[in-house]
Amino acid sequence: MGGMVPSVLIVDDEKHTREGLQQALQEHYDVSVASNADEAFNLMDAQEFEVIVTDLRMPGKSGLKVIDKALALANRPAVIMMTAYGSIDSAVEAMKRGAVDFLTKPVQIERLEILIQRALKTKTLEVEVKQLHERLDEKFNVGAIVGHSPRLAEVIERVKLVAPSKATILIEGETGTGKELIAQALHQASPRARAAFVPVHCAALPATLLESELFGHERGAFTGAIERREGRFELADGGTVFLDEIGEIGPEIQVKLLRFLETRSFERIGGTKTLNVDVRLVAATNRNLEQMVKEGKFREDLYFRLNVVRITTPPLRDRTEDIPVLLEHFIKVYSKENNYEPVTVEPGAMRHLQAYPWPGNIRELRNFAENAVVLRRGGKLSEFDLEPKFRGEVAPPPAMVTPTPANPFSVEDNEKRLLREALMKARGNRTRAATLLGISRRTLHRKIAQWPELDVMDRG
Repeated sequence: MGGMVPSVLIVDDEKHTREGLQQALQEHYDVSVASNADEAFNLMDAQEFEVIVTDLRMPGKSGLKVIDKALALANRPAVIMMTAYGSIDSAVEAMKRGAVDFLTKPVQIERLEILIQRALKTKTLEVEVKQLHERLDEKFNVGAIVGHSPRLAEVIERVKLVAPSKATILIEGETGTGKELIAQALHQASPRARAAFVPVHCAALPATLLESELFGHERGAFTGAIERREGRFELADGGTVFLDEIGEIGPEIQVKLLRFLETRSFERIGGTKTLNVDVRLVAATNRNLEQMVKEGKFREDLYFRLNVVRITTPPLRDRTEDIPVLLEHFIKVYSKENNYEPVTVEPGAMRHLQAYPWPGNIRELRNFAENAVVLRRGGKLSEFDLEPKFRGEVAPPPAMVTPTPANPFSVEDNEKRLLREALMKARGNRTRAATLLGISRRTLHRKIAQWPELDVMDRG
């Protein structure tokens, strides 16, 4: 509304009520009047109203029809119902239809003004919440928690289950599987949603800086500490701290973090005052913390404190049925951002994309979508437009097969040797051999047709 006068529509078949309310309200509002539902409909089609005050019983269409029409509009005005009969049943019906409040006649102006103010406040809040959600969707790409695969459904179910608690949560998963999105969803679905969500990317900061970042420091605590600084735990009081890549933190900070998890208290660096905060901790890692504990690289007691509830984000290759819907989502986002028509992915290309293992997970898929949008600019994406790696025609990854010593043979000889070794290793199982080589089964079949001498004991 931004400082503009709120517009109110009064619908009543009694002339004196209409005019009386119009006079009483016009000092603060831009007031229009209608003597029946049809007149009101015409006015609603012609201009937007923030609030509609309508009588319930009128000749012709009743006030309930006015509610229905108002709530079907794009801007959804708030509706206040007036009823001369004080009929609770009608008021209940009006509220069920979506009226925000009701008044009995004769109308008290002060009461109506209070209700209009309340309705306007609610409407402003609704708009703000909608805008906030849109901003959050853009900022955190909450829309990227997209998909209907059973693996994803399990994760979302678990998020809903544990979000309301105060329990510390450990999110495990490969790089690019959306761990921060899950942490964000946990925060949004918790009673802390109105307070801050404070992410800290542990791997991005050296140990000395990370400590000051988390716990804050007093002025003069170290060279360069020219003023007192509050740490992330203080800033997140009442909210959620998300520690990403927790496996990267050094032993000293592990000790401090353990104490914080035990007592929810800490001192700033160089300070003596103990600070207490109410913070929920969500940590994430793409490393195997259990293994790190065994190797003595991560404190066992801290691991148990962090691992109260564990959520594992599935890699994209385990939720291939979500690839089309994720791709469509990202294409939409980047087309809008770049002002291009969306790209159409042809079925042949989609088959290849669903067969590709996506080692970089959702992040890699997102980059692929952005690339496709910028390069194709609204065209079609066929399988022939895909890079060779997406078609499974990629040089075999060196770690997958026995390395062959450098030799004077031709490229063809080397390729034959690699194919033969993979087929031997897979005991002739072509599907397994293709996986070992990082190529598609179709490509392998083509090579075997080209060089029949490779055909060792084919078993599929």
